[in-house]
Amino acid sequence: MADIMHLVSFHPTHVQLKSQIWKLMPFFNAVVLYFAFVKDPHGELWTTVLKCLPILMLIFYVVAKGFALTPAYRRSQRILLGLIGSCAGDALLSVNLFPHGMGAFAIGHIWYISAFGWKPLKLAVGVTLYISGAIGVSVVYNRLDAVLAIGLPIYTALLLTTCWRAIARALPSSSFIDTFCAVGAVLFLISDIFIGINMFLISVPYSRILIMSTYYTAQFAIAFSTANESPDFWKHMGNGKPALKGHRVKSKD
Repeated sequence: MADIMHLVSFHPTHVQLKSQIWKLMPFFNAVVLYFAFVKDPHGELWTTVLKCLPILMLIFYVVAKGFALTPAYRRSQRILLGLIGSCAGDALLSVNLFPHGMGAFAIGHIWYISAFGWKPLKLAVGVTLYISGAIGVSVVYNRLDAVLAIGLPIYTALLLTTCWRAIARALPSSSFIDTFCAVGAVLFLISDIFIGINMFLISVPYSRILIMSTYYTAQFAIAFSTANESPDFWKHMGNGKPALKGHRVKSKD
């Protein structure tokens, strides 16, 4: 038993996670602050700041875990831009600028899609998601104003593409990081489904808690997918730096 515990304690995933935890603590603390103090937000400056703070701390994490404007950090660069778009979307939604916020999130999803890439394609996953999304949009379409009637289908397509590319990337992989990122993308979709139901169909009990808890978890998982571009990650994997673009090192986790 002691030998087994020794092996588990030095499993690469455990070592990598421990090396990242301190950089993620500001995010966890910001989430606690938000849920502890924001009870019934109405677009006040302080509630908007607390709402955006966890995403700002994820931006800090992506930079702090190791970051450079080089091909080795391509995914980190693009996810960083996606987080910036999301943070802008949070601020705009907080002050009741829903179409503008949706636009900012759409830009964020374009960067996430770019970060996840198009290989492997896994077309069946995308088709399934798009059909489900089309059905969902059709249910609420008659309740949309002229702006949302155009914007919501576009945003939904981008959100579903983010899910598709994250899932497709995780399916052939044994990596915990890739799988967790895919779970995060699905949680992003679930969070927005709660928003849609609450806005256009029926009032959802505890909607803000459901929406924000799934949303913060989703963004955490997506940001954490950059961990394998951290120098600490490669140090524990026996390499001193991230792989260059187009050269993926297989993880043992």
